[in-house]
This record gives sequence, C-alpha cells and structure tokens, in this order.
Amino acid sequence: MSSKESATTHYAMWSVFQTANTLPEDALERKDMVREALRAVNGAAGGSPAGLTVRGWYDLSGMRSDADLMVWWHATTVEAVQGAYQRLRQSELGRCLDPIWSNVGVYRADTGADTDSDTDAEAGGTTQPAFLESGEPGAYLSVSPLGYSQDWYQLQAEERSRLLAEQAQSLAQHAGVRTSTVAAFALGDFEWLRAVEAPELHQLVDASRALRSTAAGHHVREDTPVFAGPRTDLNSWAARQPLSDYDA
Repeated sequence: MSSKESATTHYAMWSVFQTANTLPEDALERKDMVREALRAVNGAAGGSPAGLTVRGWYDLSGMRSDADLMVWWHATTVEAVQGAYQRLRQSELGRCLDPIWSNVGVYRADTGADTDSDTDAEAGGTTQPAFLESGEPGAYLSVSPLGYSQDWYQLQAEERSRLLAEQAQSLAQHAGVRTSTVAAFALGDFEWLRAVEAPELHQLVDASRALRSTAAGHHVREDTPVFAGPRTDLNSWAARQPLSDYDA
C-alpha cells in the first residue's frame, strides 16, 4: 500500500466474543490475564502495530444470549486489525473466548483525485466516520450491517445523496449521537457496516427509529444482526464474568 493510500484509508473491525470458560476468581490472577491480553493486542511482543487504535471494549452481557464482549479497533491497514484480533485470541484471556461475529469495513477519504460519486452517495457523501473525529467515544454503541434494495442502486447518485443528507439532518436532532459507516463490499457478507454511538442507551433506540423512518431508511433491506452495549474497560468486564478456581 502506498503512503498516500495508507494516509487516507482506514479499516474498522468489530469483533464479538462469547465467554467460553470461567475466568480466575483471584483478582490479581485475573488482572494479570487482562494485562497480558491488552499488551498482546497493542503489540508489546513485536512492536506496536502502526496506526492501530482500540476505540473500545463493550459489554454485551444479557443484550444477547450468544455474545458477551465486543471490541472495536481500526487502523490504516487491514493487517494491523487482523494482527490485533490474532494476538487477542492467542492470549490466555483469548483462549477463554469463542469468536461469534467479526466484520471489517473500509473508509477512504476524498483526496480530490478521481472518486466514485456513486460510492460517495451510497455512503452518505464524504462525511468522515465518527471514529476518525476528535472527541471521546460514545458511552453506548450499536453495530449492525446495512444493505440496500436494488431499487436504491438504480437511483441517481444525486438523489441518493439528497436522501442520505435528509437522514443525517434527522439524526442531528439527537444530541450526542454519532455514526460511523464503512463500506464492506467483498470484505464479507454485507454491503456496509454502521456503528452508532450515544451518551445514553435509549438514544440508540430513538436514533435507530429515526433512521428507519426516513426515505433512505425505506430502502434498507438488511440491518441484522445487531450488537449493542455499554463501553467498558476490560478489567471491569472480566470481573463480571463467571469466576472459579482457574485452570488453563
């Protein structure tokens, strides 16, 4: 990848896990396990991966019966987020987690070079995802795929852009709610991935209803599965999991 492309291309990955084994009952042992996992994710053993950012860990407990933990990370190369995923799974904590769902999307900034106007219109113009903006991550997160009907793609790019601008205006009425939409064509089973952040959980409900009720929302044909929960730190999350005398 060229330095120019690397500077304007960002890959976001959302990875979801289910607790597959009890964690250590002993607090110090549990904290050591978490510390080792965080060091592994950040590349302590082999040097820090260039451009890797862990935006947050999210507690999914009880929100779904098949998921307990989600992590959101992004970087300028897909290899960097893949490496973080691999190192987490190689850690002792990672061996207590079963992978449930993981998907990657890409955002490419408009550098003024030739761009695909249709793609810009589909993704909401050149609006930068929230994860690349300044400010703290939202306290609550909802992530889901996003797929449009074939009729949507038959609309002129200008019309799609107008409908998405109306959708953005509707969302702007919800204070503190921010979205990150990235393209996922050919990277997995979905067209787009959308992350919505909010200061309060109920705001995710309101924002989702607002998005669905817009004209652009009427063209959405796929928006599940959905993973949602509060942002947390990994030590606090681990302390809330099933605990026992641990035997690796």
